[in-house]
Amino acid sequence: MSGNMIYFSDFFDVDEEVIEEYGAFNISLINDLPLFIDPFLLFRSEKPEYQQLHNGIIDYLVFLREQANKYPMPPKGMLQAWYLFPEVKQTYLGFCIEGNSGRGLGKDFGIALHTGLKDIFKDFGDEKITKSPHLEKLCLIKDNVGRDNISDFITNLIKGFLLSYTQEFACEFIGEDLCHTFNVDRVSFDYNTFTWKQGTFYLPCYKNDFVLLTPKDMLVRDDTWINRSDMLSSFEKVMISIDDDALRFQVNNYFISMLSKKARKEEKERAAYQTISQYPQVIDYYMRKKEDDSDGAIENCITEVNCVETVFIRQLENLVDLLRTHTDFYKSKPDSYDEAMKRVLYLKQVIENNDGYKYFYDGNKPIRRESDLHILFRLACYDTVADVNSEVNNGRGPVDFKLSNGSKDKTIIEFKLASNTKLRKNMEKQVEIYKAANATKKAIKAVLFFSEEELVKVVQIMNDLQLNNDKNIVLIDARSDNKPSASNA
Repeated sequence: MSGNMIYFSDFFDVDEEVIEEYGAFNISLINDLPLFIDPFLLFRSEKPEYQQLHNGIIDYLVFLREQANKYPMPPKGMLQAWYLFPEVKQTYLGFCIEGNSGRGLGKDFGIALHTGLKDIFKDFGDEKITKSPHLEKLCLIKDNVGRDNISDFITNLIKGFLLSYTQEFACEFIGEDLCHTFNVDRVSFDYNTFTWKQGTFYLPCYKNDFVLLTPKDMLVRDDTWINRSDMLSSFEKVMISIDDDALRFQVNNYFISMLSKKARKEEKERAAYQTISQYPQVIDYYMRKKEDDSDGAIENCITEVNCVETVFIRQLENLVDLLRTHTDFYKSKPDSYDEAMKRVLYLKQVIENNDGYKYFYDGNKPIRRESDLHILFRLACYDTVADVNSEVNNGRGPVDFKLSNGSKDKTIIEFKLASNTKLRKNMEKQVEIYKAANATKKAIKAVLFFSEEELVKVVQIMNDLQLNNDKNIVLIDARSDNKPSASNA
């Protein structure tokens, strides 16, 4: 175990290898990690219990389709009872930048699902082209429905499995003093009474709430295997695969009529979306194509989960150890600005001088999501005295971090990647706006760069904006090609 209090294994005194052998993901209880459940992996799995879960999802959607036909205008309470679910925050997975409390499924999702099943997908469950129905079909054509909505919906529908899966682990590997018996709402759906039933489970307990483990082999990071951006970018290949000659001819003609003579990628994708809206049957051919390449979904799952484990668990643990060993990162300071600046400078020192740069790469590729940088810093700040809030929105947009020692002592920290295409605009305006919104004059901007080219870009921006001598801007060198080994330095 790591010795730090960040992960499930730390809080529940379980060896990481035990969780690995069980097949679960070792979640962080400090912050959500960027993974979610892909229903296609349940469909593709050779495990009978996963196939059963997928069938159960389809059964529920067929039930909703029948109700949508019966009630074209949903009666008051219908959406709330059958469509809208809170996020299952106890999985500690998803896209919440701070903590683990997301928004869940709102009214827009419920209406999109209801109208989709009633109109566009009224044959859901009776498809002739694909091997199986797929919930992801909804997000291919409907706005306001994305991967987070699909994941929240699926997680709620398989919550009973996750509860039993975690209960079995808790009974075998976790001490009684760290578990509790919980009554849990919406565990299974009763098709006789059309109501959700409760259940009682013995589960790991953290901050008076239960914690759920999720099997690694149903998780992905970037998007579901069946997704809109992939469908639009591969539209022309999908069109060729249509075996109905008349439909293929009509689709091709309509698509071409939407294009200019020198159409580029964005124009082609807009035309593809318009064509699919006119001929939604094309969606089934796209999904069949994804079914035929189902091995790719498994490979993608393994790659993405390994990436998250590498960056946010193994490398983060090493980064925390470096910060603890080589700096005073975890010692409190009396002033929020001093504390914030020293934390940023400690991070800079470890990255530049103590091989900490290695932990901001996935293999040979540097991280390219600022959200990843924010999560890493948030996890590293797990054991600090000051109040560290991330993505705080006080009316003028979200701030990366705000450190505070009481209501009158606040400091803002903005973490940016030099590769950000909006860096110039951000450096010129954003922090000043945030300072005003958060009623503080203290703000620090840290910019992480991974190449000489990125450094030149940042220096040029600072020169242009006359920010060369601004002590509140900290450049952090995370290049891998200019760090000699300690023995050669």
